[in-house]
Order: sequence, then C-alpha cells, then structure tokens
Amino acid sequence: MALNNTYDARLQQETAVGAGVQLLLLALLGSAIGMGPAGWLTGLAFAFATWAVLSRALHRSHLRSFGPANRVTLGRATLVGGVTALVADSFQSSPPVTLLVGLTAVALLLDGVDGKVARRTGTCSALGARFDMEVDAFLILVLSVYVAMQLGPWVLLIGAMRYAFVAAARIAPWLNAPLPPSFARKTVAAVQGICLLLAGSELMPHAANLGVILLSLGSLVWSFGRDVLWLWRTSRTTAARGAAARVAEQVAAAEGPAAPAQVVVEPRVVELAAG
Repeated sequence: MALNNTYDARLQQETAVGAGVQLLLLALLGSAIGMGPAGWLTGLAFAFATWAVLSRALHRSHLRSFGPANRVTLGRATLVGGVTALVADSFQSSPPVTLLVGLTAVALLLDGVDGKVARRTGTCSALGARFDMEVDAFLILVLSVYVAMQLGPWVLLIGAMRYAFVAAARIAPWLNAPLPPSFARKTVAAVQGICLLLAGSELMPHAANLGVILLSLGSLVWSFGRDVLWLWRTSRTTAARGAAARVAEQVAAAEGPAAPAQVVVEPRVVELAAG
C-alpha cells in the first residue's frame, strides 16, 4: 500500500509540474501581448481542468510511471492551453496571429512524437492514447472556434463532431465498439488541424480559406460516416449471430439429450429471430 502511495504521489507531482508550466506560459503571454481578462480566465480554467482530470485518470489507471510519452503529450496540452487563452482573448482584442500560429504549429508537429516515444520506450497505455486523443480533439475545437469568427458558425461542426459522436454513443452503445486501425482515419484527423491552421493564419484569400475548410469538413463527414456505417453493420452481424446461437440452444433443449451434436438453423429462422 505504501509503495502504491509513493507511485501515486510521483504521478501527482508530474501533473502539478504541468499545471505550473501552464501558468508560466500564461504569464509569458500576458506580459508579451497584454492579455485581457477573458484570455486569463480561460487559460486558468484550462490549466485547472487539465490538472484535475489528468490527476483523477492517473489515480484510477494505477500506472507506476508517468512515462516520457505522456510528458510530451502534457507539453502539447500546455501549448493547447496557450492557444485556448489566445483564442478567448481574440473576442476582446486582436492577439498576434503569428504567436497563435506558432503555438499551434508546434502542438501539431508534436502530435506524432508522443506515439513514437511510447512505442520506442515500451510505455504504451490506454491512458496515454486517450490523453493524446483528447488533446487533439480539444485543439481542433478551439481552432474551429477561431476560424468560425472569420467564416461563420458552421465551421464549429468540425470541432464539435467528435464530441457529438461521444454523446451519441451514450444513447447508442453500439457506437462504443472498437474500430479497426485505419490509415485514412488518421490522415483525415491530421488534416483537420492543418486546414484550420492555414485558414486561421490568414495567409490566403477568403475564397481559398473557405475552400480549405469545406474540404476539411467534407473529409471529416466522410470519415465519421464510414466508421458509423461499419459499426452499425458490425452490430447487426453480432446481433444476428447471437440470435442464431440462442435459437440453436432452444432447439437443442427442446429435442432433449438425444439431439444431434450439431444443430442446423435455417437462414430464414435466423433472420426472423434477428428482427
């Protein structure tokens, strides 16, 4: 028990250091651009929420070490907190676009680093994968809010789609089934941040920014639609197999001990049983 408490204390120290670095970044941003109350409050809220959620997740995961990959992800989360503060501040003032683009670009570049570090050091974990995914999703949401101020509220669909999927999974549990690995899915996810960063940098004409974001949204709808269709078909197949097994058990029970070892169920019976 004492050893577990020692490991837990070390993990909590890691999250505390992450929160401290987040506060330091906010202080640097505040002194550099004169960040207003909206940016400060949003940045502080992000820092506290990250510390609280990550601390709870670490306590429940029983990890013995935070690991180098999670440290990279925590660094990315710190950058995302800075981007979040700048986007919130942009509702009241105009923070330097180059600063926002710089922080975002570094966060996106580090996206593939934590996974490679985890594999090379043998520290892959479900918590690390979930932590990485949540940081990515929140960055996309924040960037979509920033670009929506230029192109319209419909851009928020990009950032909200993943959270809508999670909410839908609470109503339809079959959406929680694991998906097979997909290079296309990973590519589409990476494209979202790049497209939003390009549009947010204001380096291209308005029409070009609009086209880039439409391409981003279209690819995301295709990716989610394909995965949802696969999950639905898989759930139907699983339900049909389960129904067939139940019918076979009922037939075997009805025929008694003398029933043959293998019971053949006609497809039509299975279809009716599956609904």
